[in-house]
Amino acid sequence: MIRRRTSHIVLAAGGTGGHMFPALALMEELLSRGHRVTLITDKRGFKYRKMFQGIKIYQVDSASFAGKGIFGKILTIPKIITGIFEAKSILKMIGAGAVIGFGGYPSFPTIKAALSLGIPTCLHEQNAVLGKVNRHLAKSVDAVALSFEETKFVNWHRNKYTAVTGNPVRKEIVEIGDLYYPTLGDDRIFRILVIGGSQGAKIFSDVVPQAVSTLPRASQRRLQITQQCREEDIEAVRELYADTKIAVELTTFIDDLPTCLRWAHLVIGRAGASTISELTTAGRPGILVPYPHATDNHQWANAKELETAGGGWLYKNNEFTAKTLAKVLQRMARHPDEVWTAAEQSRKIGKPYAANDLADIVERLAIVKGDKSIIKVNNITEDLNEEGLRAEK
Repeated sequence: MIRRRTSHIVLAAGGTGGHMFPALALMEELLSRGHRVTLITDKRGFKYRKMFQGIKIYQVDSASFAGKGIFGKILTIPKIITGIFEAKSILKMIGAGAVIGFGGYPSFPTIKAALSLGIPTCLHEQNAVLGKVNRHLAKSVDAVALSFEETKFVNWHRNKYTAVTGNPVRKEIVEIGDLYYPTLGDDRIFRILVIGGSQGAKIFSDVVPQAVSTLPRASQRRLQITQQCREEDIEAVRELYADTKIAVELTTFIDDLPTCLRWAHLVIGRAGASTISELTTAGRPGILVPYPHATDNHQWANAKELETAGGGWLYKNNEFTAKTLAKVLQRMARHPDEVWTAAEQSRKIGKPYAANDLADIVERLAIVKGDKSIIKVNNITEDLNEEGLRAEK
């Protein structure tokens, strides 16, 4: 039995919201357990600093080799080395007990620094494809946490410890999954939420208003749509909706996603890891159009699990047309039970305890592996297996 102790845990995350939002959810869980938490991020991740209330945030250099020629890659190396030394200095200064990286090149310097210092390390992969940075680091860290059971490029036998925790989401979204799905009948309002990532997506600005404008007036009157648009598209989208009978709210950024998810019957969007985890945790069906240029086509892999479970409908970018969407919406209007069933299937594959399970792993790494005065173990897998998580020695 391990005596509860607190530790100083470092989150290594940066880049886009897909990496930052799971880090935020884990931060909230760790703080609730009494741990100290610090975020080490990059320039892009630092823009999310207002969300990470109550913790210290440090910015270090980082860079990616992707899309660069030989000369560009050579110039990248000094930035990465500088970032490693900066992170190493921070980790020693704060006395880090464990470090968890959320993938992508912004997490690389901090994980490498932790490895050089002998600090317990964990990686979290949000997508159904293990990212390149996580692929490179997985064989060296103490634990790897996955969001999907079937994650491409994972070597279960080579890594020290691998577990499927799911992708952490905010508590406000977890709570939605415990509520009843909004009633949807032949004569009731049909609420649709359209999201396109942190910057919106042009394809939804083009296709969605065109599709709903072709629906019969009676069907239009039943619709309520909240749609995220790119700033450069929003006025054009407003004009497309102007001649319809649809109640529409357009925005460039959705400040309160949990509230929007709570009342939505259907979500239309891309298939980033955060989108999939939020839909399945909240129990909402989705029409998903994966971003075709995502690295290793990971958005398609993300969405495939939801479609296979019957919780959503998956379309390639070139298949998602106004005519196709109009037919789908008309079918849903005639058969609302189809949408309700998809919502149930979506909820069944959700992992609402992801933040808790991931916190358990990181906490035990910090306490068991990081503090030999508490308990001595030769293999952390033996201790972690007490929680019933999937692992390979």
